[in-house]
Amino acid sequence: MMQPETTTDTITAISTPPGRGGIGIVRLSGSLSTSIAAQVVSIRGPLEHARARLANVLDTPEAGSGCIDEALVTWFAAPNSYTGEDLVEIAAHGSPVVLDLLLRRALELGARLAEPGEFTERAFLAGKLDLTQAEAVRDLIEAHTLTQARQAASQMGGALSLRVQPIKQALVELIAQLEAGIDFAEDDVEVTSQAEIARRLDELGPPLAALDASFARGRIVHDGLTLAIVGRPNAGKSSLFNRLVERDRAIVTASPGTTRDPVTERISLNGIPLELVDTAGLRAAEEEAEKMGIARSREALADSALALVVLDATQPLNDEERSLLAAVAGRPAVVAINKCDLAATDAVGAHEKAIGGLGIDTMATSALTGQGIAALRERILTLATGGAASEPGMLTNLRHQQAIATARAALSDAASANAKQIPDEMILIDLYRALWALDSLTGQTTSDDILQLIFSTFCIGK
Repeated sequence: MMQPETTTDTITAISTPPGRGGIGIVRLSGSLSTSIAAQVVSIRGPLEHARARLANVLDTPEAGSGCIDEALVTWFAAPNSYTGEDLVEIAAHGSPVVLDLLLRRALELGARLAEPGEFTERAFLAGKLDLTQAEAVRDLIEAHTLTQARQAASQMGGALSLRVQPIKQALVELIAQLEAGIDFAEDDVEVTSQAEIARRLDELGPPLAALDASFARGRIVHDGLTLAIVGRPNAGKSSLFNRLVERDRAIVTASPGTTRDPVTERISLNGIPLELVDTAGLRAAEEEAEKMGIARSREALADSALALVVLDATQPLNDEERSLLAAVAGRPAVVAINKCDLAATDAVGAHEKAIGGLGIDTMATSALTGQGIAALRERILTLATGGAASEPGMLTNLRHQQAIATARAALSDAASANAKQIPDEMILIDLYRALWALDSLTGQTTSDDILQLIFSTFCIGK
């Protein structure tokens, strides 16, 4: 963990979202926090660590002025606070006027306005949490699904760090052993054999590979995916869209070409954030507006990670649909043979036979009756996650994955060098490269520029 930095200034910010609410919080962190808080509000009784105290918010700072609100003031004494510094939270009613008054008074008394993420950055610099945990604070704030919140809470608890730590420890032990063999060669320190180095490098491979593989699901849980619903007009795309979002979001009529602009809706599919895009029906259109809608449909299909092709079970395949099926073959896609409740008994089978050989899963659905909708959801979920299971300590963003990939590449280079009987001094270069990559994951060797970029994405007050 990085060594704590000494900060001399006291920062302050409103830590609750903008707008009106039942409660609003103004937070202070730094050596002047308690003295500023005592002048900002009139506290009823002495402050005690982690104990709330009633206070009056006065109309003006002068004694005897009218009280315009009541507040609760809580002091967390250094180092037993979120930031590791003296930290005070003033919880008043969520009136923007009152909160602005408290903030302005704190600024007048010597505090400065906190930068985005500065409270969490100070917690990181004080060794209260590592970088993956700090990033998880932001992820928890931004979570849209319960699964995202659970994943962020797991990271805040250090799940990823706990997976990385044994790997780092084994790597450090190997580095120390090789360094000792070089530094004390004249003292008869046993030199690590080529076979022993190979064995220990092989032991580091599987846990790193498992971490790397976790990115497939972790990234999807973190970022979500886009699913484009495409097909001919009146195949039931909008009806299936409404079924999946579980409300009448898209307009459904018997007239073909109802949908012109893509209609989007974000849903949670077993905790996976999924943005559904209902597109205009694909056909040879004459109207300029419909032509533009069809062009946007093709763009949405190209930009989406997943495709849901909707076919009409009561109609034979046309050339446009055959071309569409050929276009999605080889990418994550599923075909819904819709209106199966209205089609002849063998109609679904005929469509499946026509699609055979393309390697695309098909299933019979009815947007009207709900037949096959549950199975369709499950298939979409499998496509989205690639079958990867949830696990603690998953990699959730590209920075994490790149650090692990760099470490794996460095260890691979070390193994190749060892196999070629290259001197240990050269192998150590690759081992240190792997160690620095793992250190950058949790923040020990992260550059100031990267830290600034990470914490600048936080909201002010956190």
